[in-house]
Amino acid sequence: MPAEATTLVDNAHLLVVDDDARLRALLQRYLAEQGFRVSIAADAAAARAQLAAVAFDLLVLDVMMPGETGLELVETLRRAGNDVPVLMLTARGGPDDRVAGFESGADDYLGKPFDPRELALRIRTILRRVAPPAQPLTAAPVQLGMRWFDAERSELRGPDGTIRLTGGEAALLGALARRAGEVLSREEIGTALGTPEAGERAIDVQVTRLRRKIEPDPREPRFLHTVRHRGYVLRPGP
Repeated sequence: MPAEATTLVDNAHLLVVDDDARLRALLQRYLAEQGFRVSIAADAAAARAQLAAVAFDLLVLDVMMPGETGLELVETLRRAGNDVPVLMLTARGGPDDRVAGFESGADDYLGKPFDPRELALRIRTILRRVAPPAQPLTAAPVQLGMRWFDAERSELRGPDGTIRLTGGEAALLGALARRAGEVLSREEIGTALGTPEAGERAIDVQVTRLRRKIEPDPREPRFLHTVRHRGYVLRPGP
């Protein structure tokens, strides 16, 4: 990994948001031992106050909190254009719950109870995915109509400038762009995103979100196509 990306992963500033005081303290201590800088918040309101003052590298966010839920917080952050990576925690880890998490704009989803080592691994996976490249660009940008995607920078640009992508959206488009014209199964996409257990529906949800960013009409895709019983393929073009 390039040195700059390694520095980002090792020195990342995390915000842990959970209404369980004991779990907050445990996660703060454990993640600090793993080399992260860690701040904590007990609810969505406290998290908003900290987010207004600090540019965190990643949020570890509980879904079920009194008042505003984690899902609602992520949705409002995304609508406001905040693309901070989010790893959601919940005691409800069924397929529908994972889909709801990805629909809200989360980058990953971990069910409780969990092994703290897996949490740290997933955090590092997300941070590596969104880390800026340290090397000069080598791959040509991919044309998607009036937009261009630079896989090396994880940037989508249009006539009006850069189009904001979440970390998950950029990783998904990058995985497809690097194998443009090739059908990727949902399992391959999940592995590329670092979420191999996400499930087919969760991958479909992420594809739907990405289409809203790259397609003139998401209901009639020109570039990101579904290949029945096989997966998805990106076919760039003017």
